[in-house]
Amino acid sequence: MTLPQKLLRLLRSPGWSGDVLALIAGALTTLSFTPFDIWPLGLISAALLYQSLHDLTGRQALWRGWCWGVGLFLSGVSWVYVSIHVHGYAPPALAALLTALFVAGLALLPALMAWLWARWLRPSDSLWLAATGFAALWVAQEFFRSWFLTGFPWLYQGYAHTDTWLAGWAPLGGVWLLSFLTVFSACLLSEWRLWRRLSHGLLAGALLAAIWIGGALLSSIEWTRPAGEPLSVALIQANIEQSRKWDPAHIDHTLATYRDLSYAQPADIILWPETAVPVLSSRAMPFVQGMAANLAQQGSTLITGIPVDQADANGEMRIYNGIMVAGEQPSQYLKHKLVPFGEYVPLEDLLRGVISFFDLPMSNFSRGPLQQDPLEAAGHRLAPMICYETVYPDFAGRLAADSELLLTISNDSWFGKSIGPLQHLQMARMRALESGRWMIRGTNNGVTALIDHRGRITAHIPQFEQAVLRGEVQPREGLTPWLRFGSWPLAALVLAALMLCAVARRKH
Repeated sequence: MTLPQKLLRLLRSPGWSGDVLALIAGALTTLSFTPFDIWPLGLISAALLYQSLHDLTGRQALWRGWCWGVGLFLSGVSWVYVSIHVHGYAPPALAALLTALFVAGLALLPALMAWLWARWLRPSDSLWLAATGFAALWVAQEFFRSWFLTGFPWLYQGYAHTDTWLAGWAPLGGVWLLSFLTVFSACLLSEWRLWRRLSHGLLAGALLAAIWIGGALLSSIEWTRPAGEPLSVALIQANIEQSRKWDPAHIDHTLATYRDLSYAQPADIILWPETAVPVLSSRAMPFVQGMAANLAQQGSTLITGIPVDQADANGEMRIYNGIMVAGEQPSQYLKHKLVPFGEYVPLEDLLRGVISFFDLPMSNFSRGPLQQDPLEAAGHRLAPMICYETVYPDFAGRLAADSELLLTISNDSWFGKSIGPLQHLQMARMRALESGRWMIRGTNNGVTALIDHRGRITAHIPQFEQAVLRGEVQPREGLTPWLRFGSWPLAALVLAALMLCAVARRKH
């Protein structure tokens, strides 16, 4: 027995050795994303999980998938510890416990995927159907993760390919199509029995070449076209410490910082980041409108993040996380996708006041309407997204389809010097690539950036610096296939593949 065959046998066997390998495999996926960008490790990770489930029962696969999920989320999103401990003032032990529970809960989703595969879907008589079905189930799990309990659409497999040849497929089917093609490629490459037969090996090689080379060829297509002249923009990164952001004694200094940095930067659009104005809109409007009037004299439109307080349809006063285009006719967008515990507290009556983490500043935001008009500034329509909203592919695509520019503001100060903000930037780049739109991305302490319609960063400010990013963006019009059809074609393919696997498994 050769060494690869011994390793494959070890991987497929139940028991702790295979589980440890699955744990390591899950962590490899994190290394495929920014800031590491070792994208082949994502292929290896998916292939290892696929092969490890080959001979397991449903119960064994459930545990194996959970181990893989723990490896993924422990390495990929354990930066939530920073927000819980540093900004939520939880003791290290409690913060570690809450982080571990968060990771363990997220890992249940890959566990469910693995159980479904081993118990109900894994075909035994067709390697082609198995590879297709596993990739389809993987995407179905990512679909589900974008929705379940308001969603946590982080660490999708396709994000690793923002800069590879596969990126050419993003305007056709979004990040989920990239996830499908990635996992399908990994499954085919790992099926050594397929490559032992010449005819099957040639067919697999041709199919993989069509996927990867096809993506490179698709990258040359211009799915959208310029709409008017470029706009000049100035993005203010004030680098306000999170610990002082909501301190009443520091508010005057914060507002003065944004004021002084803005007056020296004439541009068509001047952008302040998420909750740059740390005062409710009802009290802050004199300052904001005064700034807007002064900047308008130099030909600039001010757009700022601000908490908006206003009455709902029942007359009840609510507070929203908002973006405001200030001026004579101000318009606003109210954030719809809220961050649990950061912007609202689930089971508030039970949890509020138990520990400081459940009482973070501005953790009582209300959810804005799902259907809102794009913002208008400098004669163009802007698709507004606040922080976390950029990681929802369908949600962002719907906004982008009605716009000529993408606009996102964020405050990633919650996550310190971890990899979280850099992962967030990579996902924002994917939104620009999917929609064929330029993105203006303003943040409090990084990464503030201008991203072109191919997902490339044209200019940025490093993290943790107070600076102004000046540049130009090109509004664009027209719809990519992703904006026109959304995820429905891929969802139909996923459903068909899973049904075929279920039928094949039942016959066997």
